[in-house]
Amino acid sequence: MKIAILSRAPRAYSTQRLRAAALDRGHDVKVLNTLRFAIDLSSDVPDLQFRGRRLSEYDAIIPRIGNSITYYGTAVVRQFEQMDVYTPNTANGIANSRDKLRANQILSRHGIAMPATAFVRNRADVVPAIERVGGAPVVLKLLEGTQGIGVILAPEIKVAEAIVETLQSARQNVLIQRFIKESRGRDIRALVVGDRVVAAMRRSAKGDEFRSNVHRGGSVEPVALTEEYERTAVRAAQIMGLKVAGVDMLESDEGPLVMEVNSSPGLQGIEEATKLDVAGAIVDYIANQVAFPQIDVRERLSVSTGYGVAELVVHGDAELVGTKLSESGLPERDITVLTLHRGAGVIPNPKGSVVLEAEDRLLCWGKLEEMRSMIPERPKRRPRIKKLPKNPIPERVDPED
Repeated sequence: MKIAILSRAPRAYSTQRLRAAALDRGHDVKVLNTLRFAIDLSSDVPDLQFRGRRLSEYDAIIPRIGNSITYYGTAVVRQFEQMDVYTPNTANGIANSRDKLRANQILSRHGIAMPATAFVRNRADVVPAIERVGGAPVVLKLLEGTQGIGVILAPEIKVAEAIVETLQSARQNVLIQRFIKESRGRDIRALVVGDRVVAAMRRSAKGDEFRSNVHRGGSVEPVALTEEYERTAVRAAQIMGLKVAGVDMLESDEGPLVMEVNSSPGLQGIEEATKLDVAGAIVDYIANQVAFPQIDVRERLSVSTGYGVAELVVHGDAELVGTKLSESGLPERDITVLTLHRGAGVIPNPKGSVVLEAEDRLLCWGKLEEMRSMIPERPKRRPRIKKLPKNPIPERVDPED
């Protein structure tokens, strides 16, 4: 297998370990500077140039995209995807994970437990937002921060309000998040590869520091995760569209709370803490997946005219409740159910014997016209049209000198 590691830091521990693990397994591996690629859109097929020459063929890439080059890096990864080169982390997955607000929105939509979070822009909305997440002390996070940089603990509402106002005046976007005091400056980093956690460690902050990042001087120790924590980590990574991810979780009284899903997790801390070959697990997973590259299902299936992908919700008063999928009438309407989402669970490729329940969400492929007809119309109020005023445009009154 021929692998390219996209990295601007060839001497970094993570890059070197991935390269060594690939070489140990007999693969041909190159470390390529992400910024030296040129995307070629002039030919009939997707192509890439590297250092001014046409790129040779690769079976897979391992993207190590730094935060400072997210836009260009994801563009390069997306071009590899168009060339049918396998990547464990898609461009969309990387971009979603880098934007803390977008990541929180996606995870929240799928019922992943997280610390209460708010995002506001107007100064008048700051204090109400702090109160909604539980009041002071409160954690403030820059959307673009990494490695604990841009994470501030505000002990009082007035202090938090002043910090948010200052950061916003500098055109910084800030998340307001509940402070989980019972975590006591500790969190868990779970390294997800595919559909399992291959290694996990607990990070503890140093002294009075509440941030547990290793770059902030935090200590690490291996930890055996419970089934609940492992399931949460894997599901969070999958929802973000990442097959290799570091999922950071807080240990709260209510169970695991996801803080962040990292698309380019560092390997040094977790390998030294657990003594496990995490880099090798990543390479082995990629080798097993190369024959089945990830594709954008919506993009590919929407090419057929009149057909597409849509999500249908089984409402409580619908006739489908209590009906077997085979008797739902969907196949007769040229609609195929790809997955069935029920609560926090997912049933892939559901069989006809599955009985539909209220609030089931069906990811379907089929005739768009038929699927649109199954979505109930929302009741609309008939707008009242007022009479035009006598002076539609009031005369301008100039202010007094």
